[in-house]
Amino acid sequence: MQVEFMVLPMTNAAAVDLMRIGELGRQSDLPVKTLRYYEELGLIQSENRTEGGFRQFSPACLPRLSFIKQAKALGLSLQEIHHILNIHDQGEMPCREVRQTLQDKINEIEQRINELTQLKGHLQNLLSQDARGIRGEATICPIIQQEQDLSTDRS
Repeated sequence: MQVEFMVLPMTNAAAVDLMRIGELGRQSDLPVKTLRYYEELGLIQSENRTEGGFRQFSPACLPRLSFIKQAKALGLSLQEIHHILNIHDQGEMPCREVRQTLQDKINEIEQRINELTQLKGHLQNLLSQDARGIRGEATICPIIQQEQDLSTDRS
């Protein structure tokens, strides 16, 4: 019995691991449209394209996409994330930049909380006032009309 071996051409192992954008979307749980947008912004890069023009991505994009999703969940903008990733791509640890960005976010949140607390108090005052005394031809709602009058007084 003679065994014949079929010689297969050598393949590039990295090329075998590349995935199309649809597969990257499934594995990262992100829409293809979002991945295209991230590529356009430079947050991710395709390795190459097939002869048919399909983008091919390295599995190394998955941890990067996970980082982007986590950073977005923390309130970072895509511009801030891009800046952090650029530092990383230059071979540096972006932890100092991340700390500063997160501290800036905390400051923004504290400012917004103060603004919302003031707004809440203002709205509560409006609800507690008797708006029946406001008269006028074009009055739609005395409570809001009163607020408009109050806001012009404060300007």
